[in-house]
Amino acid sequence: MALQVIPAVDVLGDSAARLEQGDFDRVVAEAGDPVALVEKFSAARARMVHVVDLEGARDGRMRPELIERLAGRGPGIQASGGIRSVDDARALLRAGASRVVVGTAAFATRDAIVHLVAGLGTAPLVIALDVRDGTVRTAGWTEESLPLDEAISRCAVAGVERVLCTAIDRDGTLAGPDVELLRSVSERTGMAVLAAGGISSEDDLAAVEEAGCEAAIVGRALLEGRIPLSRLAPQYDF
Repeated sequence: MALQVIPAVDVLGDSAARLEQGDFDRVVAEAGDPVALVEKFSAARARMVHVVDLEGARDGRMRPELIERLAGRGPGIQASGGIRSVDDARALLRAGASRVVVGTAAFATRDAIVHLVAGLGTAPLVIALDVRDGTVRTAGWTEESLPLDEAISRCAVAGVERVLCTAIDRDGTLAGPDVELLRSVSERTGMAVLAAGGISSEDDLAAVEEAGCEAAIVGRALLEGRIPLSRLAPQYDF
């Protein structure tokens, strides 16, 4: 299948913004009203939009009202940020999200992912592997959690179908994806891998696809026109 390009809408307060390496003091792009941005991506025929509540990710407070504002405008919503329990995830799904991305809560205990799969099923669940120096980080990337190998093992045991692998040091930098990391996760897990971090060009998208990924999450490169909005349109219908 052709690589799916999923535009990112990162929300800081009530505005869309992009941070560099998840640092709240390093806003590298501002994009205004998140509703207008989702509608812009919808007009470009995006099938899904990746929405991150940045403050929710850091503080553990999810906002179903944010998802309610963005859902129903065309693309499916992949919601991330602040999900700390199965009930939190269900609240975002009820608010209109198609998928939920869980990071911090997924690694709170050894069996946390098992409980997430039991409570949500596998189809709407994406486990976030936010990686720096071989370690998965949580709490809005502010805390070290566990080695990547252990995180992958827990996903496999629980029967997870889809993971979002972000190279933290590349995020928001336009420095190119960590292809070695993406290929390693794809080959070792057999799961569908969504790639994020540093993607800045059509060549980067080709490299991500060659690494075996299902989709690429793209933020700043779309906002700055480095990757054309036409790349969001599906090449064929599923």
